[in-house]
Amino acid sequence: MIIGLTGSIASGKSTVAKMLKERNLPVVDADQIARLVVKPGTPVLKSIEEVFGPEALKEDGTMDRAAVGKMIFEDSAKREKLNAIIHPAIRKELVAQKEAHLAAGAKTVVLDIPLLFENKLHDYVEKILVVSVTPEVQKDRLMNRNQLSEQEAVTRIDSQLPIAVKEKGADAVIFNNGTIEETERQVADVLKKWNV
Repeated sequence: MIIGLTGSIASGKSTVAKMLKERNLPVVDADQIARLVVKPGTPVLKSIEEVFGPEALKEDGTMDRAAVGKMIFEDSAKREKLNAIIHPAIRKELVAQKEAHLAAGAKTVVLDIPLLFENKLHDYVEKILVVSVTPEVQKDRLMNRNQLSEQEAVTRIDSQLPIAVKEKGADAVIFNNGTIEETERQVADVLKKWNV
């Protein structure tokens, strides 16, 4: 079974991914792949520099994620340009890693894809597991985690599909507002229900 794990920024998706790994399920992380495909010397990074200019790179030649993040969070056209450069490379690597786990004998593989709905990657998975939190908890966590002002946090949250929409498209939802133990229990229940 291929499980698509998703959520919204600061929903606790990484916490759930860790719980799945602890159950010996292979997790293919789209965020890690996104870093991999923009390493210095890659065609993807070269394209980003051509489109966004030299300020997209740090002095050491790596991508300046903060600078590019600032450029795209306030400009949807630029965000679309970046996505058009990065997403095909991420998808290719995502599939390659998934296939490698299956070839190694894994019965279940988790694809951790933050923008599963936004990028319409439903076809890549058989079940969708959404990690959800209340808007208030999400905003507080994001402000604390990333040292953002309330306005910056709200702008980032608003740049994604509302979590309620993701919940509607899910096969199961983990409500991550409470304790780690409560989240663990929900994860165990879902996996049992899905015979994983």
